[in-house]
Amino acid sequence: MQKITPFLWFDSEAEEAAHFYTAIFKNSRIVTASRYGESGREVHGGTPGSVMSVEFELEGQRFTALNGGPMFKFNESISFVVDCATQEEVDHYWSKLGEGGDERAQQCGWLKDRFGVSWQIVPRVLSELLSDKDAAKAGRVMNAMLKMKKLDIAELKRAREQP
Repeated sequence: MQKITPFLWFDSEAEEAAHFYTAIFKNSRIVTASRYGESGREVHGGTPGSVMSVEFELEGQRFTALNGGPMFKFNESISFVVDCATQEEVDHYWSKLGEGGDERAQQCGWLKDRFGVSWQIVPRVLSELLSDKDAAKAGRVMNAMLKMKKLDIAELKRAREQP
């Protein structure tokens, strides 16, 4: 078992979210689901028999999703970075995770999915481009990235090489 597991608090969509995410990432699975019982109902407020939490894995990373009620909402202070080797991967994760999400929250490779969770869809080459020893080249890459919603590897590389 991994030492640290991200724990995501949903109102009532934990199971739906776990199925949504595991359908997007190739090496993923639902591990287990637990259900609310009668015990503690006056505290947890869950309907007996309904899903309380779901453990799932995305690319080997374990997560727990809880149906905890409406009192807490996701915000951009926590996000998940998806490392992408190719533009095809960037396009896949961008379109799948962004489906039904908040389009106003899309910029510089960031998006917010339909559950309000923030993701950064980042091509692996971005770090190399932004850390170019030539500050002018790195600056052009940064300026190009700041104008993008979904990151475009070819365009970022073109920006680096422009005079």
